[in-house]
Parts: sequence; structure tokens; C-alpha cells
Amino acid sequence: MNTVALELVPPELDGGTDRAVQETGAAAEHCRRHGLTGRVSHVMLPGIVAEDADRPVALTPRMDVLDFWAAVRPALGPVVGLCTQVTVFQDERRLTDRVRRLRDAGMDGITFVGKPHGMPVAAAPGITPQDALMRFRDLIPHRGVVMIPTRRGEVGRFDEKCECGATFALTQLLYSDRIVDFLQTFAARSAHRPEILLSFGYVPGMERQVRLIDWLIHDTGNELVRQEQEFVAHTAAGSLEQRRHALLDLYRRVIDGVHDLGFPLGVHLEAPYGVSGAACETFAEMLDYWSPAPPSLTCDSR
Repeated sequence: MNTVALELVPPELDGGTDRAVQETGAAAEHCRRHGLTGRVSHVMLPGIVAEDADRPVALTPRMDVLDFWAAVRPALGPVVGLCTQVTVFQDERRLTDRVRRLRDAGMDGITFVGKPHGMPVAAAPGITPQDALMRFRDLIPHRGVVMIPTRRGEVGRFDEKCECGATFALTQLLYSDRIVDFLQTFAARSAHRPEILLSFGYVPGMERQVRLIDWLIHDTGNELVRQEQEFVAHTAAGSLEQRRHALLDLYRRVIDGVHDLGFPLGVHLEAPYGVSGAACETFAEMLDYWSPAPPSLTCDSR
């Protein structure tokens, strides 16, 4: 897909279409001011579901991806849509209808996601992402899965998902270069070469107090994740320039490490606290170093 995707989170449901258009217009203006216009090829729209009660920012009801996409697509110019879809809350019939509607709405790819943090298996009786990959081969050409390079047993788990038909992988937010060792190991063990969407998240100063990113990547007892949490905390404590430098250095190390491993590469840019000027400026400098695709017209502010 030669993807450069900017994530746009559906707004709170009670804001309606007007708020969705307003927030998207503000994000598009940040893109224009900081040099992302013509460089972002996709928008990523995550499906928001309830997670652990200890989430540091309350999760209020959010606009459905389909409604959000319909509301804001005219303001975005010739962008292509990607989205995430949790599979475990719906039976096969309902999920099939949902996938068809996403496809017909113009989604270029769907990342199938399993149960949220902390949810018991019994509370998520629907089909697994692996089942979805196999069942929807003929419905959606670009079928993705979440890949967490710091998670125990992930090499085997990812290989299984590729066997089931995954054509791309959306990584968890990367705050270390662990992905390099992971893909080196995977390449030595498996012939599968799906596109890897490398996810990079901006770290603002407010992370020091809120610790949302720390919560998003947490994995109790995992030393690799603990090191990433330390990187996030140290980065958040720095000045604006120091934060930008730390994130750019990480981006360069990851790109240099994975560029020649034989995988098609894409980039997923995420601002967990909302798209801002500082985030877009950092993302633009990342793409100055390396981008997977030639420029295209997108992130148009109208």
C-alpha cells in the first residue's frame, strides 16, 4: 500500500457531525502548516471500545467509524481510509455485514483486532482476528493485524496470522528499536512478507502528568516494555526541541534497522493526545528522513 497514515480518532459522540468536521479541519490545517500536505496517503480511523477501568483518560462514547468517515471525508481531499475493527463482539453474520459496509464506504484496508485490555475471554465470544482474516479474504484485499514486537511469543503468533491471510501488520506504538530484532528473527523463520506499518507516536509534555502513553503500552513484568516506558517518561520531561530530537533519533534507528529486511514498509503516525502543530512538525521531519511513497495530494484543508 506504500502507506503513510495519519491517525484521526473519532470524536465524542455528543459533539455530533459539527464537532467531527471541526476537529478534522483543525488537524488538516496542522498538516498544511507543517508540511504534511501531499505526503500523507491514508487516514487511520480506530474503532474505539471500552478498555480497563484504570485508563488515565476517561473513555467517553465515540462516533462510529462509518459515521465519522462519511462526515469528514469531503474535507480531507483524495485520501484513502484505513480502520481497525474489533472482531470479538460480533458473530459471523453481523461482522460480515460490518466489513461489507466498511469496504463499500471506501476503506482500503481493515486491521482486525481481538479483545481489549483486561477483558476476560468469556466476555468476548465473537470470532477471532485469525478467523476474520480467513473469512474475509474475498471481501477486503488489505487485511491487517496488530503486531506487538515486545510481546512474549509474538513471532509465532504473527506467523500464524500471516498463514491465515494477513497482508499487513499495524505495530503497537514503537518507543524502542525492538522491532528491528523482531523482524530479523521473523524473516529468518518465515517466508511471509506482509507490509509492516511502523507506528510512531508523538510524546507531548503533558504525558508527565497524565501518563496515557505509559498506560497504552504497559505490559506488567515485561522488561522490554519497561524500557520503553522509561524512554517515554524521559522524552516527556524534555523541552519541545529535546522531545523532537529523541523521537527523530528513534525513527532513524528503526528505519535504518528494518529497511533492508525484505518487508514492504509503511508509516503510521499517531498523536495519542490529539493532532497538534508540534506533532505534525515532528512527523514531517520524520518523513524528511524517509518516506515509503512518492508525494500525493492529501490532508487538504478546505
